[in-house]
Amino acid sequence: MPRVTNAVATKKRRRRVLEAVRGDFGNKSCLFRYAKDAMWRAGKFAYRDRKRKKTNMRQLWIVRINAACRANDIAYSRFMNGIKKLSIEMDRYSLSELTIHNPEAFQTIVAKAKAIL
Repeated sequence: MPRVTNAVATKKRRRRVLEAVRGDFGNKSCLFRYAKDAMWRAGKFAYRDRKRKKTNMRQLWIVRINAACRANDIAYSRFMNGIKKLSIEMDRYSLSELTIHNPEAFQTIVAKAKAIL
């Protein structure tokens, strides 16, 4: 019986790894041993940062809302407490977009939140 090698699959796997790290600096883009490590590390960071992105975006929305609230003479925490008491169920993304694209509407919400407090 002839000896069977796995050359086709091995070459395909190596090509796929080297394509993934194309553009990296030094040995990582040329040599399979280092490319494999670089690809694994990049995947680890990508996974972690997909989770972190959600936190970062929420922080950005809060900063935007806070800035708009301060411009209308109310603190962020008091504003959020006011809209909760009013039963306005808008998420932070919507409020953030409102502060940018429709400040007049946001001012009316702030006025209502101030009134209930």
